[in-house]
Amino acid sequence: MQDRETELRRLMIAASGGDQPAYVTLLSEMALLLRGFFRKRMLSVPDDVEDVVQEVLIAIHNQRHTYDAGQPFTAWAYGIARFKLADFYRRRGARGGEHIDIDDVEPWLATEDHDVHEAQRDIGLLLDELPVKQRDAIRFVKIEGLTIAEAAQQTGQSESSVKVGIHRGLKALAQRLRTQS
Repeated sequence: MQDRETELRRLMIAASGGDQPAYVTLLSEMALLLRGFFRKRMLSVPDDVEDVVQEVLIAIHNQRHTYDAGQPFTAWAYGIARFKLADFYRRRGARGGEHIDIDDVEPWLATEDHDVHEAQRDIGLLLDELPVKQRDAIRFVKIEGLTIAEAAQQTGQSESSVKVGIHRGLKALAQRLRTQS
């Protein structure tokens, strides 16, 4: 999943820079993912899946300037997809005279993939508040799984500096989370 996220993010960044073939590839890949996403959530209305996929692709196109290249692309795209799905059910409920409670729709809107990307985004935002040395040490060792030696090489720090950065950074994050609770 991480490889797909990395590739889609790369395509979006390239497309934002004017790379037309990257943009075509991005939209094609997203169409495939969105079809699967909506098929699972629109079992009672499978004929409408393609319409909602197209609405999301149009929204991605129209809102592409709001994408932050520092954040996961799929979390951003699936956020748009969730809103379009809610819009679809809202419109459907209004036309059919039936009321669809958001609590009934919510299980279809939430996904494990989205939750993972939201968590990654939240962790990224927290890490961004740390000094660079601490942030990089935590990212490389605790998130990307590099060894202390590899992280030291990547950051240009000594191994002991990486260890200290991790310790101090985690301590600062824990304190920040305690004060926010």
